[in-house]
Amino acid sequence: MKLSVKVDYACRVLAQIARLHGTNELAHVESLAKVEAVPANYLAQILSELREGDLITSRRGKQGGYALARSPEDITLYDIVKLVEGDVLELSGEDKGQSGRRVQQIWREVRETLEQKLRSYTLAQLAERTPDEMYHI
Repeated sequence: MKLSVKVDYACRVLAQIARLHGTNELAHVESLAKVEAVPANYLAQILSELREGDLITSRRGKQGGYALARSPEDITLYDIVKLVEGDVLELSGEDKGQSGRRVQQIWREVRETLEQKLRSYTLAQLAERTPDEMYHI
């Protein structure tokens, strides 16, 4: 299983937007692209998907930008991955043959465990600054 760069970009950009949550500031494409090192054209597509998926809201115009649609504590890593990638772990095998049923059962358990873990992390946790991100004057 490999998550796409799109999921990585979406998580990073959402973390940046989450840092503005509650400040009445809106995030702008240009600054998000620069701060998170995401190509601006690709970022515009990702933001559109996040808006259509109700994770963010947008306002047009000179004073426009992006904000979270709900609290960062209410958005999980699962929500982000599910929106961008679809199923977290898509099962494509069959339950045929002598071992097929058992193999499928194990993969379902793995998927459930992975989904539970993804649900345990919130956008608020992704947005937390770690000690190595702190800047001193």
